[in-house]
Amino acid sequence: MSLARLSGGPVVLGGAAFAACIFILVLDLITGGTGRTAAFWLGRGDAVFPYPFTIQNIEHLLFFIAMGELFTRWSTARAEMGFLQQRYLPEDDGTVLMIDDLGPIRRKVAGSFTADRGFLPYLIDLCILQAQASRSVDQTVSVLNATMELMSHRVDLRYQLARYFSWLIPTVGFIGTVVGIAAALSLIDPDTMDLSTVTAALSVAFDTTILALAYSAIIMFVLSIVQKQEELALNHAGSYCLKNLINRLYVGD
Repeated sequence: MSLARLSGGPVVLGGAAFAACIFILVLDLITGGTGRTAAFWLGRGDAVFPYPFTIQNIEHLLFFIAMGELFTRWSTARAEMGFLQQRYLPEDDGTVLMIDDLGPIRRKVAGSFTADRGFLPYLIDLCILQAQASRSVDQTVSVLNATMELMSHRVDLRYQLARYFSWLIPTVGFIGTVVGIAAALSLIDPDTMDLSTVTAALSVAFDTTILALAYSAIIMFVLSIVQKQEELALNHAGSYCLKNLINRLYVGD
């Protein structure tokens, strides 16, 4: 499976990369490309990684790609919540559904879901198909429960890419720190010790890890919020089917 497929498409990847480039350009203009701020955010003055191919800029790029992926997941969660407002099923207190009533409902939800979106119409379609085939409420409930469990795992898998980036960014930051420390140690000369040069090199080295850890914390915070919304949408879809389809279903003797 390609990275573009996992992240929601090449448009998302391209947009995230473009946003990262704009962010770097704006930072460069604001800081003037000099000083401690430019060194921290952009790696300006790093003799090991020449600008613009610095560890900080790589971290900016990875961060924006991760946030683009989470934006895709957030938009999906909002779309899933929107399906709950479509009133696919009767929601009053007195309606009872017979087997003959299920055909029009299934035709109503047909085409409303895809492999990636449409928890509610997919569950309705599957439950109706099972009820029509088995004429058993118990078997329909079993299919609903099994499908809900599989879909829950699928939702969790959709966040693997964002979790990977939350691990990758600190790793890249640590690499920058290790390389920076090695470069700083190479500046040590017992005969002509220049502590200011060594400490300046060390400060640049640790900047990469500080920025990486901050980005990783932001990604995990946003990820937890977005994943909660998508899981809530799935739970609401299951509850809606149970209340307005399963509990109303009468298959006869």
